[in-house]
Amino acid sequence: MSRAKENGVTTLAITDHDSISGLAEARVAAAALDMQFINGIELSCLWDGVGVHVVGLNFDTGSDVLLAAIEEQGQARVARAAMIAERLARLGIADALAGAQEIAGIGAIGRPHFAQLLVNRGLVPNTSAAFKRYLGAGKPGDVKQLWPPVARAVEWINAAGGVAVLAHPEKYKMTRSKLRRLLTEFRAAGGQAMEVVSGRQAPDVTRSMAQLAAEFGLYASCGSDFHDPAQAWQDLGRFEPLPASCEPVWTCWA
Repeated sequence: MSRAKENGVTTLAITDHDSISGLAEARVAAAALDMQFINGIELSCLWDGVGVHVVGLNFDTGSDVLLAAIEEQGQARVARAAMIAERLARLGIADALAGAQEIAGIGAIGRPHFAQLLVNRGLVPNTSAAFKRYLGAGKPGDVKQLWPPVARAVEWINAAGGVAVLAHPEKYKMTRSKLRRLLTEFRAAGGQAMEVVSGRQAPDVTRSMAQLAAEFGLYASCGSDFHDPAQAWQDLGRFEPLPASCEPVWTCWA
């Protein structure tokens, strides 16, 4: 929250993967710094064999449906982590699960924790290299078959009174026709928005995403995709504004 304030952010959501455990503390910190805070979460799911993320915004954190979904996602994460560790063990990387759990602490365990473990052990120079070699799409640690379908994630968010946003669609490396299919099904399932700006991206990507948002009648969101202070290209508040043609997602609850 302090970093966001220093970077000029006035309104933000924290969208941790499959967890809302940090929201209450973050809301108090945001209020102390006179920032507007929006409840958020990023749900891992699956569409046509591709791992896809759906962000939920401005939902009720006490929703029984959402809390049950988070519990389900947490169990899937534990099972997935065990599978990742098993695959890494086959490559001679022992005790990866225990190491990743220690790094994750009380948070939901995920690939970034395995990536940091690989860095700590000197197997790769940085977390980006860890994903490129071990954990990214198509690599040994890429386990996604345990996630629910996109439509189910949208259903959970809607049941909690939130807005479902398709996260960073340009990062799925789909053909334009396949991305249109995803957006068609996402919209039909009750999705209301898509991320048009995610971190620092090329202007042509922003224009392309804005065109798709308009084509499918979706609200537009933007964000830094901040994960780590060392990743300067994804720092808080350091991204281009939404194009004027977009209908911002925050107008849903303004």
